[in-house]
Order: sequence, then C-alpha cells, then structure tokens
Amino acid sequence: MLEDAARAFPGWAATPLEARRERLLSCERALLGVVDPMAELLTREQGKPLKHARAEVRLAAEWFGHTARLELAPQRLVEEPGARVGLERVPHGVVAAIAPSNYPILLAVCKIAPALLAGNTVVLKPSPDTPLSSLMMGRILSEVLPAGTFAVVDGGAELGARLTAHPVVRLVSFTGSVGAGRAIARQAAADLKRVVLELGGNDPAVVLPGTDVLPLARDLFTRAMTNSGQFCAAVKRVYAPRDRYRELAEAMAAVADSAVVGDGLDPATEYGPLVSRAQLDRVAGMVDEAVGCGALVLAGGHVLDRAGHFYRPTVVTDLPPGSRLEEEEQFGPVVPVIPYDDPEQVIARANASPYGLGCSLWGDEDRARALAGRPECGTVWINTHGDLRHDVPFGGHRHSGIGVEYGPWGLNEYTQLKVHHIALRQADREMS
Repeated sequence: MLEDAARAFPGWAATPLEARRERLLSCERALLGVVDPMAELLTREQGKPLKHARAEVRLAAEWFGHTARLELAPQRLVEEPGARVGLERVPHGVVAAIAPSNYPILLAVCKIAPALLAGNTVVLKPSPDTPLSSLMMGRILSEVLPAGTFAVVDGGAELGARLTAHPVVRLVSFTGSVGAGRAIARQAAADLKRVVLELGGNDPAVVLPGTDVLPLARDLFTRAMTNSGQFCAAVKRVYAPRDRYRELAEAMAAVADSAVVGDGLDPATEYGPLVSRAQLDRVAGMVDEAVGCGALVLAGGHVLDRAGHFYRPTVVTDLPPGSRLEEEEQFGPVVPVIPYDDPEQVIARANASPYGLGCSLWGDEDRARALAGRPECGTVWINTHGDLRHDVPFGGHRHSGIGVEYGPWGLNEYTQLKVHHIALRQADREMS
C-alpha cells in the first residue's frame, strides 16, 4: 500500500486544489450516508454509547467539509523592480497516519482530511483495539477517492514501526501515548521525516477561591468522564480551595453514584467500558495503589462484576503526596479532588507535571483571566474544559506533543514551504 501511495502521489499533488476540495466534499457525503451502520460497529468494538458513536461519525464527516473550505493560496512576499518572490505550500509526499482507540474515526479524519487537501497521499493505521470501523471507512472512501491516495492497514506496534521507518513515508502523524510518541520521533529522526505528535495530557481544573463549588460539580464530573475518561483533553485532576474541596468532592461523588454504566447499545447507558483489559488493569491499579497509601474513595473505585472492561465512575480525595493519580494520566473514569491553600502555588503544582496539553480555571472571570498566563500548556479554558473546535488550533507543550491540529494551523503541518524567487531582467522591468 505504501508503494501504491507513492505512485499516486505525483498525480494527486498535481490535481488542482479545487478538485481536491470536491473530493473531500465527496468524502463528507459518503460518511454521512453510513452514519448508522458505522456508529453501531464503532460502539461494538470501542464500547462508547451509540449516540456518542453517531456523533463521532457525523462530526468526522463534517470535518471533511470544514477542511475542504480552508485556504492554501500562494503568497506574494516581494514585489520590487528587480525581483518578485512568492511563497507556496506544497505537500510532503506519503503521510503515515496512526490513530488511537478512543475516537478512532474522528481522530483519523483530523489527519486524513488536511493531508489530502494539501496534496499528500495517506496510509492510515488504526489502533489494533479498534480497527473495524476504520477498515469500513477505508472501503467507503475508496469509492470516492482516486486509487492509491488513501488506504487503511491493520496491525499492531510492529506495523506502526515499519510504517514510521519506511523510506517512502515523509511525514508521520500520530495520536497516542507519550512513550509511543517518543519511539516514533526516534524512528522518524533517522530519515529526517517530519512528525506531528498529539500525545497525552494530565489536564488540571483549578477552582478559584470564593467560587460557589456546588453548581460546578456536575460540569466538572462530566468533563472528567467524557468517553469514560478516555479523552486526552478531559479533566484529569481537580484542585479546589481547602475550605470547599470536600463539599465539591462529595457533590461530584453524588453525580458519580447516579451514573449509568453499561452496554453502549443500551439507550440508557451514559458511560461504556474501557477499550481494553490492559487499560482497565491500569486504572484499577492506580486507584488501588492510592487507596493503599491512604486515599479515600467517595464513589466507585472498583471493577464491575460483569463481562467487559467496566470500571465504576470514581471520585477520590486525600491523595498521598506523589500519587500516580495526580502525576500521571489515568485515561479512565477516575477523578481526584485535591485541596490547595494558595492559587499561585497550585498553578505551580499543576505545572510540575511533564504534560502540557490543557488547563481550566473556574470562578470569577476577571480573576481567572489574570491567572491565565501562568499554566504551561497549549490551551487554557475559563469556566469550561475540553471544548475543542475545528477552527481553533489544538496542541500541547512539553511531553504533550509536537505540532498542532485543526483549522489552517493543522493544515499547514501537512505542507512545506517552497519559495519562487524571480530576478527581473531590464526588459522585464520595462514591460512591467
């Protein structure tokens, strides 16, 4: 498939931009035509509630449309008597897109669409935990895209390493863990390939002093439990003033106790299972470790006694210093609530994490705006969290990644600059 992509690249890159736009709009229509069957397959393999799977497929389809409308116009940089200098953005070549299991369709399309619009050809490798819906998407899109421009290959980490190292590939776009991102960066460096790495996050939510915490409880809990906590930009830890943190934690625990966990095909289900046994064991192990060191579970804290990888939505307090539940990304339905005494110190504590994806500040807007420059991360939200948009760049600092996705900023990652410098002769200057 890589050789097919390499052979297709010159023709696709030479295809006029307007024609590439039309192909992306055809992809949008094609996916909109299979929302229900693809969503059901996605729920069966990933576990998320069917209504959320439908929303993911629909949003992925619309992402093709949003991307098709982005601009890639050449720029005139210099216009003077002796020279004209222009700039255009040109494709890299073959792109290897490696997608995760939490949003396998949407996060794949966030790579596929801009790469194709820029004139690259794409080979997608989905997570081995969720390959089926991506393979279905590959079949659907093959009907509206030229041969060789897009393909899906199924396999594990070994296949991912072969894709990354293959000399045909010129850019690797990966979403997943920090460890895997490091390995990809090392492999890509050997051949000086470009990389776009959207890695993990350990996003803090900081409730500011003087804030009425009870109205925030449901919102904070919901933003921590998005996709059963399997969302890089979910709230991963909540910091609250010491005099109110217990009140907030207990209110969040009450929401957790009422949450409906079950089969994603059941319309009553709010939260589905974790995607794999390995992830279930990781989450359970982190909670058990914290409890063993003195942490208090206010809600949940256990694996459900049923078939599947189900963990009860969990709220934890009284974490011991150095707990992994504070310092690492749990990527599951667990949220710790941690007290603090000084807002300046708590921002420094949040920044002590090697991650730098997002942070949110909750409370008085003016006070939050005054602190918004302090978190060391790609996005600071005020009175919301994890609100991502197709027209706003998304990326992390430090261990949370390299490069950005979404909008024109994400599109530019799939291009490289090419300068056209024309020295004008005397006759040309006289004619112009």
